Amino acid sequence: MRWFLVAALLTLLTSSQGILTTLSQSNGKYQYDYATVPFLAEVFKLLISSFLLWKEFKVSSPPRMTTEWKSVWSFPIPSIIYLVHNNIQFATLTYVDPSTYQIMGNLKIVTTGLLFRFFLKRRLTTLQWLAIILLAIGTTTSQVKGCGEASCGSLFSAPIQGYMLALLSAWLSALAGVYTEYLMKKNNDSLYWQNVQLYIFGSIFNMARLLLDDVRVGFENGPWWRRLLSGYTITTWLVVLNLGSSGLIVSWLLKYADNIVKVYSTSMAMLLTMVLSVFLFSFKPTMQLFLGIIICMISLHMYFAPAHMLVGTLAAAAAGVTSPASNTSKEIAVDGKEEP
Repeated sequence: MRWFLVAALLTLLTSSQGILTTLSQSNGKYQYDYATVPFLAEVFKLLISSFLLWKEFKVSSPPRMTTEWKSVWSFPIPSIIYLVHNNIQFATLTYVDPSTYQIMGNLKIVTTGLLFRFFLKRRLTTLQWLAIILLAIGTTTSQVKGCGEASCGSLFSAPIQGYMLALLSAWLSALAGVYTEYLMKKNNDSLYWQNVQLYIFGSIFNMARLLLDDVRVGFENGPWWRRLLSGYTITTWLVVLNLGSSGLIVSWLLKYADNIVKVYSTSMAMLLTMVLSVFLFSFKPTMQLFLGIIICMISLHMYFAPAHMLVGTLAAAAAGVTSPASNTSKEIAVDGKEEP
């Protein structure tokens, strides 16, 4: 199962992003323009994808590449969705506190499942739906603070605008991922050619964001290209490489696996980051974190375990509570693949 190994690698890379970003700070502040990191990550992904595409041309059969404009024009759409999503994130934080925002962000797990089902027409079993809901519950549980803390009661006390924006953010995040999967799987084009198209537009949009930041402050810090690498350290470059490598792995998963695998990878990465923070940043583990990890592990097993394992488990459980006379009724009919 190659996708399993790739998903595990994505979990490791994603879990280290927050840690590396924290370590890149100096005295609690960024000495570099953090908006340049996504831009350089997009350029890194573009260069790697272009090199791999060139390597494909060196083999006997050239890669398949669709160059019609009606196909190419679709690739800026994910970048546009992410651009709108990022702005909505900032707007949401004007109405809710960071803890509430982080918890509401878990809605994207469920919205990804819904769009995965109805936009991509991919069917999920009842057990898989329950697993997705459990994953959202598990990640949320791990993030809830103790009720003795002042912020505990703030979860349901924000203005309605905050919840509406958070819900819209969850839908846009899911839409960007699902639409990107649609682009990657709509034909048999080379993955690297598809990546080149994605990252060209990604680089352009991130560069436009840097230019817009300059315009907003009246170029008081000079044009963005002059401060592009200002304040960069080895740790900052590791952040760029981590972000770029994670993006390349996500594109592979969307091409050869699906969005649900990506959701599980990033959710497990969040939990792994919290566990690592206990050792690196003196983060105090909570009962909620412990329970959240257990719930997410159950969800992972429910979604990806082969159907015969789940059927065997249920049958064994039934055998322990039924009488010998009722053995003929213990057969369990479970469709482990799809439901209508």
